Amino acid sequence: MTTENVGSRLRVALKWAGRVAAGVGMLLFVYIAAGLIGGTLPVNGDRRPPARGVLVFVESNGVHTGLIVPKVAAGVDWRDLALPEHLADPRYGAYPYLSFGWGERAFYLETATWADARPRAILAAAVGSGDTLVHVGHLPRPRPGDGARPVLLRPAEYRRLAAFIRASVADRPRRYPGYGPYDAFYQARGRYSARRTCNAWTGEALAHAGVRVGRWTPFPVTVMWWF
Repeated sequence: MTTENVGSRLRVALKWAGRVAAGVGMLLFVYIAAGLIGGTLPVNGDRRPPARGVLVFVESNGVHTGLIVPKVAAGVDWRDLALPEHLADPRYGAYPYLSFGWGERAFYLETATWADARPRAILAAAVGSGDTLVHVGHLPRPRPGDGARPVLLRPAEYRRLAAFIRASVADRPRRYPGYGPYDAFYQARGRYSARRTCNAWTGEALAHAGVRVGRWTPFPVTVMWWF
């Protein structure tokens, strides 16, 4: 093969690589733009907060959003699902609140923060997977400054929220160790995809309860700016 032929093939390869990179960049731009727009369009836009009710919280660690709920309230009791013996340190089971999040198994287990992100986990999450988990943490009641945003729900709204969360957990779920001594992962239902991310699940749960939130909330910011 002559030097001229090698150079020609290299130019063609670089040309196609540039086209692929441009196409991926355009898809990413469209996805981000669509997510930000979807996050600004409200559902339950006419809802008004009640004067009294069940206080829950919306939280974010910058990667995953989740919901913090009381273990017992408005006829809902989570103690049959999240048991102290499921924890690395069962003493944390005495805390009165639980945090719930949902996501793709590999990404969830390996990516507590963006600093933990690995290409394999990111690729698995981007491609989509039916292998999902619910992340459950045992917590004290959040305090101002903890980063959790309060949301007051009517008892019926809270029961709808709880039903949505409960339906996301598999029957007799397999358990996985959590990030620390106070949390655990449980096998879940549902398929994770670029359309239905862990943050979109949080938005769907709140919308199902009747809370004013974005129609599609694929990113943490699209959830948190409502609260």
